[in-house]
Amino acid sequence: MAVIRKSKKKGQFKVNTSSLPDIVFMLLFFFMVASNMKEVTLIVKVKLPEATEVTKLEQKSLVSYIYVGKPMQAKKYGSEPRIQLNDTFATVDDIENYILQEREGLKESDRPKMTVSIKADADIQMGTITDIKQALRKAQALKISYAARKR
Repeated sequence: MAVIRKSKKKGQFKVNTSSLPDIVFMLLFFFMVASNMKEVTLIVKVKLPEATEVTKLEQKSLVSYIYVGKPMQAKKYGSEPRIQLNDTFATVDDIENYILQEREGLKESDRPKMTVSIKADADIQMGTITDIKQALRKAQALKISYAARKR
């Protein structure tokens, strides 16, 4: 009986990695398109009130938000309810200038469609909301929505 010897050594198969950069960039592009960026950092606590009839806003790019609630850092800013416009605290008098700046950032054809959404904490007194609504009337921002969570 003869012993059969193989003279060639088996090598390891090599994986072709030439298309790896294409796959990485394709995934990167997908996540850039599919994800949305957080626009505002909340500095007030907002626990939305409950509602039975809730509808979603259609064009979120035409919505400007006003946040009302108690500051998250109560030791630094106190425990009284505050108004937040973008990333800063504001007063009722600042709302008119804020709306004018937001309106200037929109296209001419989209300005009449601009909506102001008030995201207020459930424990906020209605007097504060009424003051905000009066300031919005002065700024000619008459389309207002109130944010709520579904019951």
